[in-house]
Amino acid sequence: MSLNEGRSDHSTSSRRSFLKGTAAFTVAAGITPFAIGQPPPVIRVMGTHVTLQEAIRKQAMDDLAIDIQFAPGGSAAVLQKASMNPASFDLYEQWSNSINVLWRSKAIQPIEKKRITYWNEINSLSKTGKVTPEAKLGAGDAPHRILNVQPDGSLGVNSTDTVSFLPYVHNVDSFGYDTRRLPSPMSQEEESWGWLLDARVSGDVAIVNDPTIGLFDLALAAQAKGFITFDDIGAITRDELDLLFSVLVELTQLNHFSGFWTSVPESVQFMRSQRVVIESMFSPAVSALNGEDIPVRFAAPKEGYRGWHGVMCLSAMTEGRAKDAAYEYMNWWLSGWPGAFIARQGYYISNPERSAHYLSDAEWAYWYQGKPAAEPLRGPDGKISVRKGEQRSGGSYEDRFSNVAVWNTVMPTYEYSLQKWYEFITS
Repeated sequence: MSLNEGRSDHSTSSRRSFLKGTAAFTVAAGITPFAIGQPPPVIRVMGTHVTLQEAIRKQAMDDLAIDIQFAPGGSAAVLQKASMNPASFDLYEQWSNSINVLWRSKAIQPIEKKRITYWNEINSLSKTGKVTPEAKLGAGDAPHRILNVQPDGSLGVNSTDTVSFLPYVHNVDSFGYDTRRLPSPMSQEEESWGWLLDARVSGDVAIVNDPTIGLFDLALAAQAKGFITFDDIGAITRDELDLLFSVLVELTQLNHFSGFWTSVPESVQFMRSQRVVIESMFSPAVSALNGEDIPVRFAAPKEGYRGWHGVMCLSAMTEGRAKDAAYEYMNWWLSGWPGAFIARQGYYISNPERSAHYLSDAEWAYWYQGKPAAEPLRGPDGKISVRKGEQRSGGSYEDRFSNVAVWNTVMPTYEYSLQKWYEFITS
């Protein structure tokens, strides 16, 4: 059934309730409680502030009776640490562009599909790269291309019994801008990635400091402005990187960029303090600012979105009770409540129908179907982040994921792109 056509008929009390206590959760998810009388197992989760939120940690510990330790950080920093020291984490949460790095460094182990309770509910986007048959696949590492562990140990599209990551949260990204401060001529134009490199906002632009994410924001922007045309934006060549970064360094010398942020809270502060008018943004930052009555709009660029798929990976070093607990936590993420929680910050879950039970009709209609909000909607922090009558930029879940220009990707020129990126941000 299409998400735009509606959902199963659930009572309001059922949708708005969430599982309380270990007993209720274990019945719902088929989880076996850990032995009574023993100390709870501990799992260490490394990732970013996007999903490593205290409210999520507390709810998971209440439901699972395990000790969960979160270690959030900037995306580039945590990826480097995880790839070099798999003993430093049990589970790793980030984006699909981290998979190739982690897999090649042997920092993660295969995940057994048979131990994922709701595997069969995970939708086609995660398994085929398309949320509908007609959707644009998008350049780069669409999630299905790096999901399945092949018999020779490589990652590929052919379905097998093991996967490199648990598909869970995902979204499309673009940029956000303060509608009060955007130059008025721009506000009359169709939103474009090119705005990030537009002279009319020079000095008021920030970019995410991640060479596998910020690079694509800027590549899309440079292409939109006509500075360069890529043969394949998901596999930028060395010559194309040289040309791209020559443009970007020149803009840096003209003080076009105000800064480079490394975490969602930092991006919020950039906009809150009016350091920037426009910047690379993730949906939770836009939700947080709207909750503070700062009118930031998340753009729907005419060129298409940069897509990303969340990955939850199991450390190569995790075994025994910690490994069992890690599987329980992965299953918990697909059990309904977490998907509803992250929907309120603008993210999707890979088995959305289960999370529909925990969202009101108005929330489901706004976040998944792209309809005007029938009532004010609150974000994960409890603050009103969506006013009545507002409509989500880009439309429905299916509309947004039918318009992916490129996925977060580790390209064949990854090492060279790292060199060029760090030269750029320090120029």
